[in-house]
Amino acid sequence: MMNIITPKEANDVAIEHGWYEEERPIPELLCLIHSEISEALEAYRKNIPVGEKGWIGEELADAVIRIWDMCEYLNIDIAKEVNKKHEFNKLRPYRHGNKKC
Repeated sequence: MMNIITPKEANDVAIEHGWYEEERPIPELLCLIHSEISEALEAYRKNIPVGEKGWIGEELADAVIRIWDMCEYLNIDIAKEVNKKHEFNKLRPYRHGNKKC
């Protein structure tokens, strides 16, 4: 199995590349995550083939890296939070009470 980077490694790379020379506002970091999700949607809409530059998998990876970077910056243990939320979700009713999406 391939090793996956950690939130600290994602944040270290961002720091090394100059993205933390000044304090990063939380709204800015959230917008950057959102932009990667929007790029994933566009990749899907354009039907970019798997493995090509800008395909949906690459854009989702960018979103995860930005989330991990932000979590490290804010000292959030994202693995703990994901596991806690997953356990909660397992207890939810089917379709969360018949929601459409």
